[in-house]
Formats: sequence, C-alpha cells, structure tokens
Amino acid sequence: MITRRRLMKVSAASALASGLARPAIAQSGWPNRPVSIAIPFTPGGGADFIARLVAQKMSEMFGQQFIVESKPGAGGNLAAQYIARSVPDGYSMFLAGDHHATNNHLNPNLTYDAVKDFEPVSLVVQYPIAMAIPANSPFKTLADFIARAKAEPGKLTYGSPGHGAVPHLSAELFVRAAGIKMTNVPYRGAAPGIQDLIPGRIDSFWNNVAPMLSLQQDGKLRMLAVTPAKRSPQVPDLPTIGETLPGYDVTGWYALFVPANTPKDIIQKMYTGAKAAADDPVLRKRLEDQAMIVVGSTPDELGRFHKAEIAKWGPVIKEAGLVQKD
Repeated sequence: MITRRRLMKVSAASALASGLARPAIAQSGWPNRPVSIAIPFTPGGGADFIARLVAQKMSEMFGQQFIVESKPGAGGNLAAQYIARSVPDGYSMFLAGDHHATNNHLNPNLTYDAVKDFEPVSLVVQYPIAMAIPANSPFKTLADFIARAKAEPGKLTYGSPGHGAVPHLSAELFVRAAGIKMTNVPYRGAAPGIQDLIPGRIDSFWNNVAPMLSLQQDGKLRMLAVTPAKRSPQVPDLPTIGETLPGYDVTGWYALFVPANTPKDIIQKMYTGAKAAADDPVLRKRLEDQAMIVVGSTPDELGRFHKAEIAKWGPVIKEAGLVQKD
C-alpha cells in the first residue's frame, strides 16, 4: 500500500529527476509565454529568413514559442518605434538591420533614439555588398573604373536599391574614398536597378551579393568588387574595394535588440539562444548559402559595433546631403 507520505516522496523524486533532465536554462522564470521577434520588413525577405531560423532555435532551446512579427514601413522606423515603446519585460525583441545605425542621421526628427531606447543582444549576421557592372562593360578592374571616373567627373552613374540604405551609402563612401564624382540614379528596389544595369543604362549598381550571384553565373552582369575588408567565401576570386582603397570596409548586418531597461539576466539568456543559433551547423550553412557571415556576438560587442556604425555613417550622410529636411 502506498501511503500519502510515500506518494509525496515519489513525486518529489520524479520532479527532481525531470528537472535534472532539462537544460538548466529552462528552469528560469523567463520565458514563460511566447516571445515576439519584430522584423522591419515584409515576410519572405532576408530579415524574415534570418528571424525564423533564430526563432526556431530559441523555441527549441527555451521550450516556448518565438514568433516572428512583421512590422514594415518607413525604412525600418515603424518597427524600431514599436520596440522602443514596448514593455521591457523580455517578450519583445527586434531583429534590426543596418538602418538602425543610419536612420537617426537620415531623419533627425525620429521619435526614438537608436542607442538610448534599446539594449543590444547579439549581432547575428553580416553580409557583403557588391559593386556590379554590365557584363560588356569595358572596365576590367576597380582601378580602371576609378581612372575613368577621374577623367570624366560626374559622367559615370551608380544605382542602388533604396535611398539611404547601406548599398547606397556604400557607393557614397566609395566616391569619397576614391576622390571621384559620380551621378546617383536612385531606385525603389533592386529589380528595376538591375534591369537597367544589364543593358548598360547605368554604369554600376550596388546591392547584396546573394541575389546577383546567379546573374553573374548566367553572364548577365559582372561584380567588380565586394565591400567588406575580407573577400567573400561565395566569390573568393572577387577582390575587395579595400584592396584598391585601403581602409574601406562596409557590411550590411542584422542584429537583435530589446527595449531599454530589459533585465540584464534576460538579455544574457537571449544571447545564449542567439549564439546557439549561430553555432548550429545546419542553420549556419543555410545562412552562409545566402552569402551571409554568421557572427553571434556578445551584447557588449554588438553595443560597440553599433556605435561605431553610427559614427561611420553620420559624416557620409551629411556630406552627401541625404538628411531629410522638415
């Protein structure tokens, strides 16, 4: 016969064994309900792809659902404002893009501060930008392109998929680093710009490497150089701009942030989840197949990186006259 005291002992032992079998991280109070990860763009794009991979890993790790929530609009500002005003309880996360280092410069009238209103969690990925030219362009090297631009100031053109986005700013930084003048041809999205590049209606187009890989393989365009300091594993034969213009180094990126005043212990747990996603070989390969550089930084490392990005782009935006006026 099992007495009440005996039953309580068995139950306690069972509970202890169950607790020991689970990861220690799952025993904490957070998360005890679903967590939202806001993205600044529509579903189906790069941000959505990255967020869903991270959400999948964190759901497995913490035993709670992490839900990707799309909040597009205003170049990422709507999502940022939403998170800045959210309760800092660990249930609202933000997968911010590189716009989170430029929007305060582009629009001084924003209702949030990209540093003061957020806490960094982890730099998830970086990705290379490429300078592409028509397949039949006479330029064989970046030095050839720069030489022509110096000989004929303002004649050569460049396009990018969005005003004030990192591909656009990459071109603006290139113009300044090379000491040349070019004419900007703005586009709303990559597709129309690439459609003009292929037949040579513009001389160059700046965009993420991944969507241009197949076009290069099909002989429809040529990527002349990539923007990061190191060559891209997906196109190892493609030189970096820094090999011609020392010190030039630009990457696009996506990173996790939370509202300011989110408890530090929760941020640390979020970081362990993001790092686990970055270290997962299957997830890592899926990201690398899209020409992304997987990082998984600490909160402090992201904080320093974010401030450095803000400092880098401020002067470029001001000199290029990109600041939005009232």
